[in-house]
Amino acid sequence: MLLGATLVTLTATACNSTGGASVSTEAKQTASASTTKAADAPHAPAPAKVGDTIALKGMDKGNTADVTAVKVVDPAESASEYLKPADGKHYVAVQFQIKATGAQAYSEVPASSAKVVDTQGQAYGPNLEETKAGPAFQTPTNIAPGDTGKGFVTFEVPDGTKLDKVQFALDNGFSQQTGQWKIG
Repeated sequence: MLLGATLVTLTATACNSTGGASVSTEAKQTASASTTKAADAPHAPAPAKVGDTIALKGMDKGNTADVTAVKVVDPAESASEYLKPADGKHYVAVQFQIKATGAQAYSEVPASSAKVVDTQGQAYGPNLEETKAGPAFQTPTNIAPGDTGKGFVTFEVPDGTKLDKVQFALDNGFSQQTGQWKIG
């Protein structure tokens, strides 16, 4: 007889070489206990930091990559004298390094896979402008298995925004695993 059902959230994490947490995925499972003690609940792992490498999986088991948020440039200056951020906004550029670790090539648009999130939880998607921070990824980016590619993704955010984290997911952002790096 089932005395009660408790919803348990499991967090899967992959660790980098420094032991920091790297992946945020959730799976829900029903437990058959009538009570759950706080000590039984999994604790949140320490977030990855900019510079850490996160092993990510795509929807297809052959699509895996080690992704590093290398650096964040805030503010980033436009590479074009004619293209500027909208009034009251500025560019932020995040450099990613992607190593295709699976059986298939990484063949995606990294800008579609990335976003930045501010301290209020507001997410900002990519802007296709290039900045003086460095070269952007080619569209699409193709990286052979075992090879590595590096490039910047640009975001346009309101002035005064305090960014909290950078996120990246394979399958052009549709993978159920999301790598997350704490800024600062």
